[in-house]
Amino acid sequence: MTRLSPTLRHRLAATDRALAGGWVCSGSPVMAEIMAGSGLDWLMIDMEHGPIGLGEVQAMLQAASGYPVTTIVRVPANDAVWVKQVLDLGAQTIMVPMVSTAEQAAAAVAHASYPPKGHRGVGNALARSGRWNRVDDYLANAAEHTSVIVQIETSEGVDNAEAIAAVDGIDGVFVGPSDLAASMGLIGQQTHPDVVAAVERAFAGVRAAGTPVGVNAFVESAARGYVEAGARFLLVGADVGLVARGSEALAKTFIPAADATERASY
Repeated sequence: MTRLSPTLRHRLAATDRALAGGWVCSGSPVMAEIMAGSGLDWLMIDMEHGPIGLGEVQAMLQAASGYPVTTIVRVPANDAVWVKQVLDLGAQTIMVPMVSTAEQAAAAVAHASYPPKGHRGVGNALARSGRWNRVDDYLANAAEHTSVIVQIETSEGVDNAEAIAAVDGIDGVFVGPSDLAASMGLIGQQTHPDVVAAVERAFAGVRAAGTPVGVNAFVESAARGYVEAGARFLLVGADVGLVARGSEALAKTFIPAADATERASY
C-alpha cells in the first residue's frame, strides 16, 4: 500500500513550534531539491508570480518528495481548474491567494473537495494524487490527504479574518504583508507600523476562530515578532532571493567595483 506524506495541517497539529518555510520561485527542480534538503519545515512552490507551470510543479514535487519537508503549492488564482490540476499533480496542501471574504474561502474549499462537499473532478486513477490508484481508498479519504490554506492580502480580508478562518475546511490562513501594504497605500513598506498592526489584527481574528495563522516575513526581527504574536507558520526566505543576495555578496568580496548597495530580499 502506498502512503502519502503529512499535510501542513498534520504538521501543525504535531508541534507547538512555529514552522519555518521557504519559497521556491525559480521553477527549478534542482533548486526545489536543494531547498527541500535544507532543514526547513516546509516549502511553497509559487505559481502566482514567476514562470512555474504544471510540468514544473510536478517535477518540483517529485524532487522534494525524498526529504522530510511539507510542500505547498500556491495556485495562481481561486479557480476550480487550477486547484483540480494542482491537486492531481500530487500537491497535498494548496495555498489560495487574494481571499478577502468568507464566500471566497468557501469557494476555495469547494474547489479542493470531491462531491458532495465540493466539485473537484475525479481523476485520481490517472494522476499522481492517488499515485495512479496505489493509495487505497483515496477517494473516500481525500479530505485526509488535502489541506487548504487561504491568503489574506487586503484590508477587506483583515476586516473579515475571523469569518474567513471559521469556514469549514479552511486549515490555515496566511497573511501577505506585501499586498496588504499596497492595499493600504503603503506599497513596498511591509514593516511599516500600520501594516504590522493590520497583520496582527488579522492574526487576532484568525486565532479567535481557532485556526492556525501564518505570515510572510523575510526580515528576521519581523518574523520573530510575528511568532510572538501567534504565527504558527512562516515563510522566511526564497530560493531566488538567497541566490541573488549570495551572489552579490560574492561579487563584493572579489570585485572592488561591484555594487555595494544593500538590497532587501523581499
